Amino acid sequence: MSEGQIPQEGRGLALLVLEDGSVFRGRQWGAAGRTLGEIVFSTGMTGYQETLTDPSYHRQIVVMTAPHIGNTGVNDEDPESARIWVSGFVVRDPARRASNWRARRELEDDLRDQGVVGISGVDTRAVTRHIRSHGAMRAGIFSGDALPAGAEHLTSQVRDTLVAVVAAQPGMAGAALAAEVSTDRAYVVAPAEDVTDPVRVVAVDLGIKARTPEQLAARGAEVHVVPADATFAEIRALGPDGVFFSNGPGDPATAEEEIDLLRAVLDSGIPFFGICFGHQLFGRALGFGTYKLEFGHRGVNQPVRDLRTGRVEITAHNHGFAVDAPVGRPVEAPFEEGRYGRVEVSHVDLNDGVVEGLRALDIPAFSVQYHPEAAAGPHDGEHLFDRFVEMMKENR
Repeated sequence: MSEGQIPQEGRGLALLVLEDGSVFRGRQWGAAGRTLGEIVFSTGMTGYQETLTDPSYHRQIVVMTAPHIGNTGVNDEDPESARIWVSGFVVRDPARRASNWRARRELEDDLRDQGVVGISGVDTRAVTRHIRSHGAMRAGIFSGDALPAGAEHLTSQVRDTLVAVVAAQPGMAGAALAAEVSTDRAYVVAPAEDVTDPVRVVAVDLGIKARTPEQLAARGAEVHVVPADATFAEIRALGPDGVFFSNGPGDPATAEEEIDLLRAVLDSGIPFFGICFGHQLFGRALGFGTYKLEFGHRGVNQPVRDLRTGRVEITAHNHGFAVDAPVGRPVEAPFEEGRYGRVEVSHVDLNDGVVEGLRALDIPAFSVQYHPEAAAGPHDGEHLFDRFVEMMKENR
């Protein structure tokens, strides 16, 4: 299948190639060259800067469903990390120039400076519908010198050559990526200045977003962020009132060392809170399985129901895997015949019924699949940080 391009004068040809042989024409945008990754779509109408700098998007080519991207430029306050993590960026109609009082640079300048290959002028609605129908898959963006001779004619030989390059890359299932995005050294985020008796949180960085420790610090926590390979002895030495596992990329089934670390935390009785990848690891630590979603949840408009209160929250998501746990009643956690007692599914996605939260009933631990710290997205879930702080104080 080949989609017509949306012309942009003065730009060279770029091709978005999917492993199933689909090719979408567009124009070179950002850096020229070749990039490979799993292609996914994000439904957020705002917050592209946060999306680009979210480590959870490592090794993914992101398609923005909102048609107009780049109109607010980029600034130095909103990034979620120190660099852009997406493998590639696909947009329909990039802004010709930024128009916002907070903008410091044009979006394309950041993409080019950091070597992020992008493509514009693509019918992103068609790409999104294709992913919705056929699932997330391996893909590549090719422009400039990365295009083979005769690419403008898109012959069968050109198509076969590019599809072979795309299909040769590893898939996301089985990928262990947290160590690639984690911090190299521990650091501390101080609590709000007016706090006299802060709780101490050790946050394990599996791809943490900057806003997460900021949310905890604003509620009176002294946050010690540690690398993904931190040991339990190192964590215990910090004297935590609670341990937090962050979001991050990759397949939770590969994270055996991180799961062993989490079990040591649960065995110690230290309160635990996990989000996104941390939620998936919590599920596996309890003995549940995880599985890959067909096309995942990514965006800032996902409705989630709290099964205890009945409240529906609009939430931000970025995940391609989910926990396989029974909904509707508490069950004994399967690991080692109930070593961690009873657990219940606390939240579900109203679009497809995916498990969005777990609550342990016999130990101080809970998790959610979504992002309560979302900067560009809704803030409905921020109360979960209050809940974690209260849990730590109660278990001191």
